[in-house]
Amino acid sequence: MTLLEHLRELRGRMFKAVLAIVAVAIVSAFFYDQLFHLLTDPFNKTVQRLAAERNLNAELTINDVAGPLMLQLKVSLVAGLVIASPIWLWQLWAFVVPGLHAHERKWSLLFAAVAGPLFMSGVLLGYYVLPKGIGILLDFTPEDVSNLIEVDRYLTFILRMLLVFGVAFEIPLFVVLLNLAGVVSGKTLGRYRPWIILGTFVFAAVATPSTDPISMLFLAAPMTGLFLVSEVIARLIDRRRARREPEYDQFDDDEISDLEVSPDPYDDRPSRLDDD
Repeated sequence: MTLLEHLRELRGRMFKAVLAIVAVAIVSAFFYDQLFHLLTDPFNKTVQRLAAERNLNAELTINDVAGPLMLQLKVSLVAGLVIASPIWLWQLWAFVVPGLHAHERKWSLLFAAVAGPLFMSGVLLGYYVLPKGIGILLDFTPEDVSNLIEVDRYLTFILRMLLVFGVAFEIPLFVVLLNLAGVVSGKTLGRYRPWIILGTFVFAAVATPSTDPISMLFLAAPMTGLFLVSEVIARLIDRRRARREPEYDQFDDDEISDLEVSPDPYDDRPSRLDDD
């Protein structure tokens, strides 16, 4: 395929993905009340607990005329993004498939079966962590001070946290995809494992909107476990590939290729300046 054909295919895949997200978002708009209650429930339960423990007063407020409309649009779009995740993840994978060998395309079904549940599992874990993170942050409110929180900022905080957890759970799957495409090997993943784990914790600390260590650990620990699983899968794929292609495992990923070390056959030709 030419570059233009690849760009056309990418445009078509992106159009289908966006169409699926918008369609689900429109349907989700009819269930806005239930979704809003689902998103604010961790806050309300945390405030009730802190009110009983230390008489904390915290409320969600809207300080804008157009705030309720923008709020509904944001909740519906994020719901569409989460619920339609199997569709847009499949479109992403379908764009990558033509670059794989025929015997590697059988992983398409596995990707379709794993990508969506992984994303939703990350979102569910983020929802489970929310009350703990919210409780730690609200607990810093001084006594005799009311904490009035704008709903838009609160939902931005919540939705960002949920999306970060969902996307983070997809990273190990993309590691396996890179291995299938021959970009990275299981041996390389093992060599850089300590740095990757350190980077995972740094990513979790930066990506989570809250600054508490609990949210970071709840994100970093599953990501580390999923990365170790992806490394094992990558090594198994490399072994199967090495049995089919004995020359595949002969060279290291960082080793220079023969094309870069072989002498140029034209270097020995006398130049025109030598004749002169």
